[in-house]
Amino acid sequence: MNYDLNGIGMTSQRTRDRLIQRLRDEGIHDEDVLEVMRQTPRHIFVDEALASRSYEDTALPIGHGQTISQPYIVARMTELLLANGPLKRVLEVGTGSGYQTAILAPFVEQIFTVERIAPLLEQAKQKHRALGLTNIRYLLSDGSWGWPRHAPFDAIIATAAPEEIPVELPQQLVDGGRLIIPHGTNTQQRLSVVERDGESLNQTDLDMVSFVPLVREK
Repeated sequence: MNYDLNGIGMTSQRTRDRLIQRLRDEGIHDEDVLEVMRQTPRHIFVDEALASRSYEDTALPIGHGQTISQPYIVARMTELLLANGPLKRVLEVGTGSGYQTAILAPFVEQIFTVERIAPLLEQAKQKHRALGLTNIRYLLSDGSWGWPRHAPFDAIIATAAPEEIPVELPQQLVDGGRLIIPHGTNTQQRLSVVERDGESLNQTDLDMVSFVPLVREK
């Protein structure tokens, strides 16, 4: 499938640049993250009917009861993930549209991304191929289990919110690795950073957020 990577009108580079300035004004400081977001065509990750809204700082539906995250949240979580320096191996729980994956790809040697909804995973693969991203491995599975076969990971990022953090995920971190994850109920969720220190886990709770639930298969 061919995608218009450049965009016109409300998907043009000028519109993208306005979004990046807004993210900067809202407190995103990592200029490398902002530059990757400026160059990445978010409009190809949303339904064509919503393309004109793709550079608004808002979450948008992508079908199957899922959303593409608000750009500020994508930038914030990416900053947090990269806070301790370059990463070799990252696990993403919830591929979704594939947009967060595409933002991470330039910073990571290899991304392992897990999605439980087959059509979303296939669409994400197509869009990543269109962008020339080749350092991503995909798994159709319940992401709350992680991907034990390829553990341990330098970092893990979750793009859906369990009520409680699955114990399997921090166990798949290297010593010193970090998990960025939203968690809580539908009405009250918080973004947290969980860092592994030997056999101990240190959790720092940050912003209040709103994500789709992380569904765990029975």
